[in-house]
Amino acid sequence: MTLDLLALYQDLHAHPELGFQEHRTAGIVADRLADLGIDTTTGVGGTGVVGVLTNGDGPVVWLRADMDGLPVEEQTGLPYASTHRGTDETGREVPTMHACGHDIHVTWLLGTLERLVATTADWHGTVVAVFQPAEEVISGARAMIEDGLVDRFPTPDVVLGQHSAPAPVGTVAVGSGPVMASSDRFTVTFNGRGAHGSAPQASLDPIVTAASAVVRLQTVVSREVGPSDAGVVTVGTFHAGTRPNIIPDTAVIEISTRARNEDTRARIVASIERIVRAESDAGGLSAPTIERAPGADVLVNDPTHAARVLDAIRPVVPKAVDLESGLAMASEDVGQLATAAGVPIVYWFTGITDPELFRTGADIPSNHSPFYAPQADTAIPVGVDALVAAVGAYLR
Repeated sequence: MTLDLLALYQDLHAHPELGFQEHRTAGIVADRLADLGIDTTTGVGGTGVVGVLTNGDGPVVWLRADMDGLPVEEQTGLPYASTHRGTDETGREVPTMHACGHDIHVTWLLGTLERLVATTADWHGTVVAVFQPAEEVISGARAMIEDGLVDRFPTPDVVLGQHSAPAPVGTVAVGSGPVMASSDRFTVTFNGRGAHGSAPQASLDPIVTAASAVVRLQTVVSREVGPSDAGVVTVGTFHAGTRPNIIPDTAVIEISTRARNEDTRARIVASIERIVRAESDAGGLSAPTIERAPGADVLVNDPTHAARVLDAIRPVVPKAVDLESGLAMASEDVGQLATAAGVPIVYWFTGITDPELFRTGADIPSNHSPFYAPQADTAIPVGVDALVAAVGAYLR
């Protein structure tokens, strides 16, 4: 059979689902795999789907695509734009959008599998297609691993994957060494003592203390990370109080961090903990509650395998280049799959933006923008070609 990849992409784009809620998406993936005659397992790590395509003896290659969308309200104006809504982890109803390209990632991988099924005379070995949930919250890879991904399916020799990027269609960038930063998320609760707004002397004000901590946290990167290094500390939420005349008992901030190496990551984490404790002490508050969610390690492409993949892609995507600058400060959890299996990884970036926009100097929406809109009809075949070529570097 022949999959209508553009129609598939548009359908996925119109129906984005948040992490661990990708039931519709997982069902579509499972049905397409079954149509292709691929051995399929659903419910891995919650909503993950794994397809195993074996074609004789040979190496085992894992290919990964993430499936979840984001709590973003789409503003692209596309005829297939998402009007879907979901419920986030706090129980709030939110708009959802594929603002990071996971819809095209799934499409690329299904198109690659279709191509491989149709060309079994050209390759030998095993492809394990990992359709992963909950990448956006850096939880899906871990959930699949904890559900036995490494033990239940053929052990890989290498893990491969690609990510959509706001670069011109027809370009592919393969980095060597660190290519994506680590990430961590913290929820910090400042524990004060509430009082009437007219009697602040009776309180231990957590809002003032939290505000001081937010300001002080801005010095972690500017004063504690070397100029030749890279790090990010972002306070993304600040929640406190219910009324203007009530000083609350608590204030809560949420922090996300990025680092280009594990030493810097450890330094940033230690600085955050030191600052929020010191500010609490300075305000006379009791010790803050610091919750650290499991994060993503620095994603490191194996140099030898990165060169192998780039050499394989160049004949089919002539504008494939070595990503010399390497590191992006965004984060990914795909590296956890390779770490769990004890094998190398190669993860690269494929352009999805109309090249004409670059020639005209137009603003280019980035990943996570409500205006993120891949030029799908041309970007889909390029991504499939790149993935098929990369697989061929191991299985031909």
